[in-house]
Amino acid sequence: MTGIKGTGQSNLSYLDQLKGMQEKKLQESQSKVTGQNELKQEDFLSLLTKQLAQQDPFKPVGNDQMIAQMASFATVDGITKMNEQFGSLNSAMTSNQALQASSLVGRDVLIPSTTGVKQADGGITGMVKLPQALNNTLVRVENEQGQLIKSFDLGAKPPGEHRLEWDGTDENGNQLPEGRYKLKVAGLVNGKNQEFDVSTYANVNSVLLGNGDGNVMLNLAGFDSPFKLAEVLEVGKV
Repeated sequence: MTGIKGTGQSNLSYLDQLKGMQEKKLQESQSKVTGQNELKQEDFLSLLTKQLAQQDPFKPVGNDQMIAQMASFATVDGITKMNEQFGSLNSAMTSNQALQASSLVGRDVLIPSTTGVKQADGGITGMVKLPQALNNTLVRVENEQGQLIKSFDLGAKPPGEHRLEWDGTDENGNQLPEGRYKLKVAGLVNGKNQEFDVSTYANVNSVLLGNGDGNVMLNLAGFDSPFKLAEVLEVGKV
């Protein structure tokens, strides 16, 4: 085969010269990289055009191979766009949830926590879930150190959810200082003492958008850490 005449009068074959030009351009492009680590659609089309222009004329790329490359790129490109759309949708939904949750500020919500916050002149209200009927349902009120403050009996209760109310006083009827207290409920099940799930009401101070994970968070009075809106079991009446 007659060599291509050009600068330097090279005697290399046509394919060898094309190969050398392609490698040279590749090296030049690599030396100009500025941190971009993603191939865009125009990059793929440029590479595809070069591949077609510089392919071996005796061994051209097959139709099936070409279609497979295009299909792979289309799939990746479609997934990327879908992820971007989901990201936008998630942000919109989070903002909408936060807007709706703002109506909870100043209201009481039921959270899955045995710890409740007592105000200076009040007590703590909660809910207990009983798996079966009990003849005696004992409520224990403890301080943050786990010391027993007061205990009282709810009496016989059927299975289901039941409201708990502690008036904020000790065994002698003295009003206790404000702070965090725990409500624990226990009863005899098949002759054995068993504790049950207790939830307490807390007042909503403010609403947060979370840490970019799509969760709307609630700052509750008396709690150091926020609770997820999704954890709220019930919203109290105004």
